[in-house]
Amino acid sequence: MRALPASVLALCGLIASACGGTGSGGTAAGQAAPATTAQQSPAREAPPEAEPLDGEVIVIDPGHNGGNYRDPAAINRLVDVLTKKKACDTTGTVTANGYSEAAFTWDVSNRLAKILRGRGATVKLTRSTNDGVGPCITERAAIGNKAKADAAISVHADGAAAKEGGFHVIIPKKINGPVDKVVGASNKLGLAVRAAFVKGTGLPYSTYVGSQALNYRNDLGGLNLSTVPKIFVECGNMKNPAEAAKFEDPKFRQRIAVALANGLQHYLKA
Repeated sequence: MRALPASVLALCGLIASACGGTGSGGTAAGQAAPATTAQQSPAREAPPEAEPLDGEVIVIDPGHNGGNYRDPAAINRLVDVLTKKKACDTTGTVTANGYSEAAFTWDVSNRLAKILRGRGATVKLTRSTNDGVGPCITERAAIGNKAKADAAISVHADGAAAKEGGFHVIIPKKINGPVDKVVGASNKLGLAVRAAFVKGTGLPYSTYVGSQALNYRNDLGGLNLSTVPKIFVECGNMKNPAEAAKFEDPKFRQRIAVALANGLQHYLKA
């Protein structure tokens, strides 16, 4: 067969039917074009991106309760925390302006819960209002245990001398009891929260208790009876005028909540 001129070959490359072939990317004359991907199967939506704390269970324990002062018999009842007998609960402390620790912990804890839920976590609080009594420290630990929490945190503020200040984290010690198996994990949780708290709030390490804002204790029922990683955070001193003013500011309480959320996330995703 005689070779085709170059001009004809160029035409064949552009219009396949001119030479009776399919050409590059074309179809033979009289043949239907193949269905596109969209025609062959319906479009699929991309799955939603997972939130950073999806699948994590976190228990938040807002310290004390706003109605504790109304029932001293109930909150003064002694309970067994394994290393000693202690009161079921206390009223907590208060600023010079009358802002109570119970109100502070309730507000911060709810802000924290909202942030964590927004990041995908399942969150449970140990109390549902700030006008009730209790629960006892033993019950607070049991709530975290029953939830099989991946992490638990008890939110507090301290009532030290007015000249003192700063925050600290309370971490459990081994007591030959249920907490022993999670002491190591609790320590890691405490370190993560300490780092995030100082970064997020700018508050200094405590000047009056612990070492480098870490305080290891074996006398707290909320820790001794815990079978899940758990810490307490004393966000600062409510008797210190400068810190009290910060705690009374909703914007600063939001900063505290964000810092605690970041610490929990760093621990859970480390």
